[in-house]
Amino acid sequence: MPTRILPAGSDPDAVRSLTTLLSQLPDAEPQPPVTDSTQLVDTLARLATESVEELPEVVVVHERIGPVPALELIREVALRFPAVGVILVTTDASPGLFAAAMDSGARGLVALPLSYEELAHRVQAVAQWSTGVRRHLGHGAEVLAGAGGTVVTVSGAKGGVGATLAAVQLALAAQASGRPTALVDLDLQTGDIASYLDIQFRRSVADLAAITDISPRVLADAVFRHDTGLALLLAPGEGERGEEVTDRAARQIVGALRSRYEVVVVDCGAQLSGAGAAVVEMADTALLVTTPDVIAVRGAKRTVRMWDRLQIRKAEETTVVVNRHTRGAEIQPALVQRITGTALARTAVPANFRELQAVVDAGRLHELDAKSTVKQALWALAGELGLVRAPDEGASHRGGGRGPVGFRRRKE
Repeated sequence: MPTRILPAGSDPDAVRSLTTLLSQLPDAEPQPPVTDSTQLVDTLARLATESVEELPEVVVVHERIGPVPALELIREVALRFPAVGVILVTTDASPGLFAAAMDSGARGLVALPLSYEELAHRVQAVAQWSTGVRRHLGHGAEVLAGAGGTVVTVSGAKGGVGATLAAVQLALAAQASGRPTALVDLDLQTGDIASYLDIQFRRSVADLAAITDISPRVLADAVFRHDTGLALLLAPGEGERGEEVTDRAARQIVGALRSRYEVVVVDCGAQLSGAGAAVVEMADTALLVTTPDVIAVRGAKRTVRMWDRLQIRKAEETTVVVNRHTRGAEIQPALVQRITGTALARTAVPANFRELQAVVDAGRLHELDAKSTVKQALWALAGELGLVRAPDEGASHRGGGRGPVGFRRRKE
């Protein structure tokens, strides 16, 4: 059986040379190369949802891939697709980099300029390892069921537009439908999820920032288990500790959660941090919450443009949610979509603070009445995004499912 090899790199000349050399290897079947980290992860996710057996045995990552640095990308691939062997191609073959690559989950390192013998030897060894792992785990895709959970980020066009309310209710809807769900407060200085749910906690997301290998036990120690079943990873009580959560730490933390929960909802707040930017970039769906007023819509447009300039996310890959919507408002959702150039959630959340005031003041947002129009809209939004398990999905459903294709970050 031929060895399927997926090359990944942003330098066209380097990738062309790599692909040419790979095609000369015995029993090798190079796949069409991918040009950035997002495309690589999305390609593997698509293949994994079809069947684990569709995944390539070997992925060869060039050191100059982006926007996610090569070692962080390797860590994510190793975590989400454990039966895929990753080889790093680099000009730096020092023992230090070799150790760092192995710690990140790589199965080998090949030095530039490429040598046919070295590449052939390493590909063969990694392919044998991958085949052995799959044989050990069995051919049933139940063990390696897909690419991990769905990550949804919720950001505010400005403060006070209801992003945290939306994040909490989306997570509650997913959990109530039977999907194991984690809710992360990445509004690192001013996060309010703990107040909305009236909980006292010791551990926070900052406690995971310095840990390079987040095991299930370490993650379980940091997570607060809410009465509703939600797994909560909260912002630090001391806002200054938010600086400890770097973009690299945020990717690793959310990656660890994604591997253990079907749905991960992240409240990113209204202020862009490095950690928030990293998670928005890696999310399957990025929501931007705004209210139908001039100031908030201008804030939404400013945020979308900034994300685009910083190459975090394109406007068309962002979904705007209009909160506090009224039919008589001068600014309607369709106008917001035209102004921002984004996708638009079909579900608009109505303005009805009376329904919310009592539960917000009491810190019991999870007890919002089922008849509440706000709750009904946000839970409908969860269904629109594919976060809610359909009634006909049996108990045999496994984690790692994605939402509808239209809400994937990259349309396949």
